[in-house]
Amino acid sequence: MAPFDSVPRRSRVKSRGSLPTWLAARILERLRELGLAPGAHITEQALADHFQVSRTPVRMALAHLADAGAVERRPHRGYFVIRPPAAVSETEVAAGDDDRLYYRVAEDRLNGRIGARVTEAQLVRRYRVPRTRIAAVLAKIAQEGWLERLPGHGWAFLPMLDSVKAYEEGYRFRAIIEPAALRQPGYRLAPEAIARSRALQRELVEHDERFTDAQIFQIGAAFHEMLVAASGNAFLVDAIRRVNSLRRLLEYRAKRNRDKIAQQHREHIQLLDLIGAGKMEQAARLMEKHLELALKTQGALVAAKKRGG
Repeated sequence: MAPFDSVPRRSRVKSRGSLPTWLAARILERLRELGLAPGAHITEQALADHFQVSRTPVRMALAHLADAGAVERRPHRGYFVIRPPAAVSETEVAAGDDDRLYYRVAEDRLNGRIGARVTEAQLVRRYRVPRTRIAAVLAKIAQEGWLERLPGHGWAFLPMLDSVKAYEEGYRFRAIIEPAALRQPGYRLAPEAIARSRALQRELVEHDERFTDAQIFQIGAAFHEMLVAASGNAFLVDAIRRVNSLRRLLEYRAKRNRDKIAQQHREHIQLLDLIGAGKMEQAARLMEKHLELALKTQGALVAAKKRGG
């Protein structure tokens, strides 16, 4: 493979802006070529020599692969393979950098690996990513309501839905406000929004294997927020967005029950059909049942994850 510095200038300019991603994909190819299995040690210098780059971009690329769940960094020991390279897709490496970093921060906070108060500099050192990425993730977390900037310097984490009891209470809160939103006078969901959402829900029913667990969560949360937003009640919208933001911290850690996904999204389609037909009371009653079933299904997985650590 040609060294990075030998890439033609036009391609080089494009590549420099995303060098960690570009190099991460090449490193993944190299790990496949070497046939490395989970547990194998990866040396930065060997990769730097192979790709004829300095160790700095290699280190950034390995951090990128860690974000993708392909490798992990062990303190004072370096990077190790944790998933068979052949099982890691190019899509996982190329997409969702900030989302993966968001989840790493959430996981570390939930497990007490980072304290209640942090600085951007501390997180830059911990995750080995540019300050701009850390700042963007912290801004997202702050917007969701579980982090706030301290006067002058640093950030403070706020209470989260970090227990099964709190998670269940979040669902019961949703069971109050979401049916209420559907019963609001003047409720209106645009036909084009119904059509777009219906197509996406159908895609999930028929091809859920094309979506990651994080994407499935995001699509489901966006669906419920869209239905509540159509009520026109800003207080209900703010409430559903906040509880969705907080529940994702527990829910993303629990492996989703793929057998139940199709049923959940079939019910989403039924909800859209009832709303489109103006049958709002029926839609509200279906929403109550839908949330009750979701709590039993996903709540059991969250509880199992909490017990298992």
